[in-house]
Amino acid sequence: MNRRGFIKGAAAVGSAAVLCGPFSWLARAAAQSDNRARLVVVMLRGAVDGLNVVPPHGEDAYFRARPSIAVPPASIIDLDGHFGLHPGLSALMPLWHERSLAFVHACGSPDPSRSHFDAQDYMESATPGVKSTPDGWLNRLLAAMPPPHRPTDALNLGPVVPRILSGPMAVANMPMGRGAARPLPLDRPLIEQNFSRLYQGADALSRAFQEGYQARERLLGELARDMEAADHGAPHPDRAFTDACARVGRLMARDPSIRIIFAALGGWDTHVNQGAADGQLANHLRPLGDGLATLIHEMGPAYQDTVILVMSEFGRTVRENGNGGTDHGHGNVMWVAGGRVRGARVYGRWPGLGEAQLYQGRDLAVTTDFRDVISVVLRRHMGISPFHLRSVLPGFDPAPGELDAMIEA
Repeated sequence: MNRRGFIKGAAAVGSAAVLCGPFSWLARAAAQSDNRARLVVVMLRGAVDGLNVVPPHGEDAYFRARPSIAVPPASIIDLDGHFGLHPGLSALMPLWHERSLAFVHACGSPDPSRSHFDAQDYMESATPGVKSTPDGWLNRLLAAMPPPHRPTDALNLGPVVPRILSGPMAVANMPMGRGAARPLPLDRPLIEQNFSRLYQGADALSRAFQEGYQARERLLGELARDMEAADHGAPHPDRAFTDACARVGRLMARDPSIRIIFAALGGWDTHVNQGAADGQLANHLRPLGDGLATLIHEMGPAYQDTVILVMSEFGRTVRENGNGGTDHGHGNVMWVAGGRVRGARVYGRWPGLGEAQLYQGRDLAVTTDFRDVISVVLRRHMGISPFHLRSVLPGFDPAPGELDAMIEA
């Protein structure tokens, strides 16, 4: 590692203490800017089932395709007569009633990949089908924002800078969880190497360690390979996420220098026992909804200058599988919340769930490119010019349409 890389790495590791310590300069900064717009992006790694998040309960095909996992009509929170909300997200309904929460259904990537790694990479680089893109669109957004650029312009909730924030612009990290900033000794590569070297012999204790370790690795790998890969290292939504949202909300309320927040959550690859109103998916949605509601509550008036995007790499199959779950699909739903969002509306052209309307005969079709949603937020909320928009979303021409009405100018 060269000197520049070492300094950047050291800064990233130490940023949690800088941000959260008792003498934090961040809490005292109060830097001023003409444009106070903020953007929060939450990535649900593993492909969340958008058809159960915002179920089209006005369409009989939804219930026919999912005899055991469709959210029952009595449990669905109605939104507009055709679409509803999963009951696990009831904490977000006040936002819908105050018209600051919207959804864009049948939204996703034009690339047909059903690979978690490829689809997440394309969504984070905002260049579907292009694997050679060197940076993420949030890092390019940082570069497009007017100076001065500060180390705390962007904050990642996690220990490692993700693909979406990778690039030349500085990014601060704040791990989730109370003890996330205190790594264990065994997490250090040198200690790991020495531990393995200590038990590399042929004695009984070494053999027991080696055999037990190998057996555990093999079993866990066989049982959870797909789901762990889909999560891409992101934690599952739980109390730690809500606590992190509370801390970040208070930071945003105190300090306008924080402009971009990113968080990734895993656990959405529900191939088995997905559940309906209750179950695996519901158990993830509830802390997610509670966390976002906490974030908005704690940021207070700063919410009026904020847009929150919730996205996932692709949706899931319309029909449930034989294991009470769903498989990798195509179209999905994006969530958009914020003080300037014209909400209480489900945007996008709904293609329907009839046999002839499904993508490749199995999935919800994509009728809105996810970059169109991002483009509207960047132009109308973040104030990014058309010139700079081309650098943030290279090779993309936004489609004119109803989405422009989603954000107040």
